[in-house]
Amino acid sequence: MHGQFGAFSFVDRITEVEPGLRARGRFAIPAGLQAFSASLVAESVGQLAAWSAMAAVGFQRRPVAGLAGLVEILAEPRPGQTLELRIELEQAEADAIAYGGLAEADGTPLLRLADCVGPMLPMQEFDDHQAVRDRFALLCGGGAAPGRIADLPLLPLHLGTADPGKALRALLRVPESAAFFADHFPRRAVFPGTLLMDAMLRLATRLAAEAAAGRPGERFLPAQVSDVKLRAFIPPGETLELTAILEGGSDRETVLGVSARLGRKTVAGARIALGRGEAA
Repeated sequence: MHGQFGAFSFVDRITEVEPGLRARGRFAIPAGLQAFSASLVAESVGQLAAWSAMAAVGFQRRPVAGLAGLVEILAEPRPGQTLELRIELEQAEADAIAYGGLAEADGTPLLRLADCVGPMLPMQEFDDHQAVRDRFALLCGGGAAPGRIADLPLLPLHLGTADPGKALRALLRVPESAAFFADHFPRRAVFPGTLLMDAMLRLATRLAAEAAAGRPGERFLPAQVSDVKLRAFIPPGETLELTAILEGGSDRETVLGVSARLGRKTVAGARIALGRGEAA
């Protein structure tokens, strides 16, 4: 099901909430999906924090992504699992939100967020406040029907110049239209920062694998993403230049810096640590 709350909304039910302070909720990852990335788990936690923050200000303002101090990726999510989400808000005021949170599934921690900050902007720029208020009431009541998301985009990377084993660049073309824009956001379409981070993680993983070409059988999995900065809204139809640079590593992990540029402007950046292990 597409339309608002049908393509990029990752909270099915809010089970506990103290607006502006804390919340618990859940999201059932549809079993029919081919994959559900760690970036989308982070999106789920962030959306739960947004619901609590919006309720605290009477749905007159909403948060947008800004900074994330640390994202710890603890295990891989699987389609068919139910995410158990919880968040703690350090700040939920008219100008900004600050929070941390955790996602678990089957009793196993999957992802932890810390030191996340985002500006709070006028709701009317992005969405109808009554529609959002009604959705919050539904989530706090019987909840939304699970399994409504039939597919999720995996936007291709168009590889560009490379410094073999040291740096890799790619173009990422934001679609002119996509189902997720109905949620993000109905009145002002913005490319989700978590989809951008997913693309940068994929580019970093590719570079790490190329750098380890002499050691067959190794597998690289994201372990930490830190110093995440999303500096600008990215509208539909733009083309971003992504860059991954190898910064160092050890027998246990590889560390890379990633960034995204729109024209001459850097619009996002982060530092990624990839854990090393044997290929599955």
